[in-house]
Amino acid sequence: MSIAGEVSTEEKIIEAARNIFTKKGFLATTIRDIAAEADINVASVNYYFRSKEKLFEFIMNESVSRLFNKIEPVLNNRQLTIDEKIRICVGHYIDNVLENPDFIFFTVNEVMSGKLHNLAMVNKMKSLEQSHFADQLKELHATGKIDFHPVNILWNITGMIFFPFLTRPRMLDSDYFNSDEFTSLMLERKKMIPLWISQMIS
Repeated sequence: MSIAGEVSTEEKIIEAARNIFTKKGFLATTIRDIAAEADINVASVNYYFRSKEKLFEFIMNESVSRLFNKIEPVLNNRQLTIDEKIRICVGHYIDNVLENPDFIFFTVNEVMSGKLHNLAMVNKMKSLEQSHFADQLKELHATGKIDFHPVNILWNITGMIFFPFLTRPRMLDSDYFNSDEFTSLMLERKKMIPLWISQMIS
């Protein structure tokens, strides 16, 4: 653990890897790239994480766990309605991504490359499928309250969050809006997305 105010070598490596993986993707990134970004030698990266794969897995686990540690208790809270769960989880999701907007590209790039076989991600997705929230959606479908597959709700939520972040770099480059304005728009979406989804299932 580092002294307060001092960044440890391990922390430098993690931050550098997160930046490089986001920009270049897993396949195009090398240990040498990460070492150069962290301003340390290659041996130090190998000492702390042994391989690029181990470092990638660590970062994915960290990011996935940070989000799911917040939303899993919500999804399994039997006292909350579907609408309440969607509102709270959308808020957590957007807040999490606003902390690192480029992480959306990191995730999408790895999904598209077929590299994403992260055990933590797989386990968390299974927990989502087995959650009380999933049971509530299935019940809506089984009782005829919605006439479409429940997964469409999850896809819509994800798409409504992901797409603005995918367009963010182009919008900023074109001066369509600045970073603060983008954040304000996403904070608006924290309120709007649950309303839109509620209208789908009402």
